[in-house]
Amino acid sequence: MEAAIEIEGLTKTFGHGPDAIASVDHLSLRVDKGEIFGFLGPNGAGKTTTVKMLAGIIFPTSGAARLLGKPLGDVATRARIGFMPETVRLSTFMRAEDWLGFHARLYGMDAGRSRARVKEVMARTGLAGRAGSRVRDFSQGMMQRIILAQAIINEPDLLFLDEPASALDPLGRRDLREIITGLRDRGTTIFLNSHLLSEVELVCGRVGILNHGKLIRVDKLGDITGPVQVVDVKAEGISSETAAAIRRLAAKVEFGLDGRFTATLDSEEQLGKLAEIITRGGGALKEFSPRRISLEDAFLEEIGEDGSS
Repeated sequence: MEAAIEIEGLTKTFGHGPDAIASVDHLSLRVDKGEIFGFLGPNGAGKTTTVKMLAGIIFPTSGAARLLGKPLGDVATRARIGFMPETVRLSTFMRAEDWLGFHARLYGMDAGRSRARVKEVMARTGLAGRAGSRVRDFSQGMMQRIILAQAIINEPDLLFLDEPASALDPLGRRDLREIITGLRDRGTTIFLNSHLLSEVELVCGRVGILNHGKLIRVDKLGDITGPVQVVDVKAEGISSETAAAIRRLAAKVEFGLDGRFTATLDSEEQLGKLAEIITRGGGALKEFSPRRISLEDAFLEEIGEDGSS
């Protein structure tokens, strides 16, 4: 696969001398064209700093990166990139269509193309009918939508999204997923930085986990969450001996009320062994629901509950 993003040793240090802090520490990463890549990490991990370097907003202290085959800062390449920042100051006195039209003209669109494109992106982001509204009258969720509209107005080949769903309600998040997957289907590469791991889990094929400025894992989503290893069980007649056998088998088990418990296993093959322990011990299975470890659980395991990794 051809690379959309190639990063080698990218570093950003703030401060000088012994007080200097490496917000991003020798980051190396490759993202292929046409994929949705999730970039994860706790607060302060360096995710937004990384995105800002790639988007050309701040300069790296050292290291290098190539976007769409060109070095950072290449002018022609920047016209092919979209960026939705986590926070932005909007010219709230402007009408929505004027604000988006201004950004369209920054990309060199003539008046006719600009008007057409503004209409297209407002419809795609759920803002149809609000072209004449002042931005200051928008809700927080609508602000998020118009910032997304700005990010895709140039039909980018590479799109950076920094916490795009943070102010969206469930309907807005569904719309965002449809927009993201639609862009991917048309060949756009999407670099998604988000705290909403449930949303990442629905759209990303691969994810990278950043902690304390260092990339600690990059993998396919399915390899991070792993095979089915968690099972929710309801059983009647579990004796103390059977409960002890379950504890010996499972890596982790949490017993609840009414014969319910959740067991975390070391492998999918142990599911049958667990059921056998219950039935051979005289228990009666009422529910047996295997499931995968969530991305959130896998993420916490990677970085540690306190973020110490």
